[in-house]
Amino acid sequence: PVNLKEVGAIGIAYQMHGLVIVDRDQNVLRDSIIWCDSRAVEIGNEAFATIGADKCVHNLLNSPGNFTASKLAWVKANEPEIFKKIYKIMLPGDFIAMKLTGEITTSIPALSEGIFWDFNKKELSPDVLNHFGIDSEIIPEQKPLFSVHGYLNDNVAALLGLKAGIPVSYKSGDQPNNALSLNVLKPGEVAATAGTSGVIYGVSDALTFDPQSRINTFAHVTYTPETPHTGVLLCINGTGSMYRWAKNNFAPQLSYTALNNIAATAPIGSNGLRVLPFGNGAERMLGNKYTGAQLRGIDLNKNTQADIFRAVQEGIAYSFRYGLDIMRENGMQPTVIRAGKANLFLSDVFAQTFVDVTGVRLELYENDGSAGAAIGAGIGAGFFKSAEEAFSEHKAIGYPEPKNTQAYEEIYQDWKKILSKELNNQK
Repeated sequence: PVNLKEVGAIGIAYQMHGLVIVDRDQNVLRDSIIWCDSRAVEIGNEAFATIGADKCVHNLLNSPGNFTASKLAWVKANEPEIFKKIYKIMLPGDFIAMKLTGEITTSIPALSEGIFWDFNKKELSPDVLNHFGIDSEIIPEQKPLFSVHGYLNDNVAALLGLKAGIPVSYKSGDQPNNALSLNVLKPGEVAATAGTSGVIYGVSDALTFDPQSRINTFAHVTYTPETPHTGVLLCINGTGSMYRWAKNNFAPQLSYTALNNIAATAPIGSNGLRVLPFGNGAERMLGNKYTGAQLRGIDLNKNTQADIFRAVQEGIAYSFRYGLDIMRENGMQPTVIRAGKANLFLSDVFAQTFVDVTGVRLELYENDGSAGAAIGAGIGAGFFKSAEEAFSEHKAIGYPEPKNTQAYEEIYQDWKKILSKELNNQK
């Protein structure tokens, strides 16, 4: 077991886009409004229209949408007495750091997650602040993401069994932090996760935005005004949740390992069975349309349980390819995809299909988000001179090689036609 007194720095990874507000005595004024709370959608849409869609996507790289700034505007409109008492606003990670250190700070990546940052002016967005009537005084002091944001105070140190005075030296949202854990730091590198939902997170050296708002762009952990690296994020709601549905309804008694082994006995293309895995709500990458999850082309005389399990994994891999193509449309050129060997990437069928259909080299690692936060803390506290040094011993545990690229390209195009027809039917 680790001696907690030997811990030399703390890093924090947190869910993005939430809002925490405190008064001058650091008392929380209301419950946090978390990332998935949709109460501010209309406020964000109105801001997008009033500020101007073109100005928003060029300067903010996003619509204000349902992000932190819009949530704060909701508090102002609906809870004015609480709004008047606000001393500082924070994202969840900033709040955790405040509780550990007593200091209230933020970073440019955090401000960009809240849609407070103007990427062209390289400052707090005057358009957002003026439109919502937000005083910049309630925005915390900016610190570099990899830096000392405060020191662990005596009371908290005693409570946690840690040494007082160690620095909190890194704070990052969960997706850019996951990218850090996988050493996705340079333009062209992409991190992928395939848990309950799927995420593609790519690094760019351009101010990338999608006119159709199918992707979101934030400042990456390596962003500075001099090296404006951005993180381009695309979410797929129905990945692992689709596979879980298939397990629960077709083979609840079997483990996921058993399902993967059964899927491996089916041929590529699953004997003509096609799956649209979009049954977990409207998909942003599909223009906020909801197709529902669908199994297409079932042949009662040919298809088996193995075909179903393989078709689900293939359909999820196709959805990742569809998302990567959106990134390519917007100037991203993925050179390598890195993923943790977990969730769907534990399946050889899924990992192989992913490589074959995306056409991008895949590296699998055993790291997770907690490792990213620890590495970030080490960089911020100076235990590592650079990210390159921090990852000098970082080795992949798997490199799936393409095997069936041509065959899968034909199958993917067939799947894409089914999806396109379904989307056109909803116009």
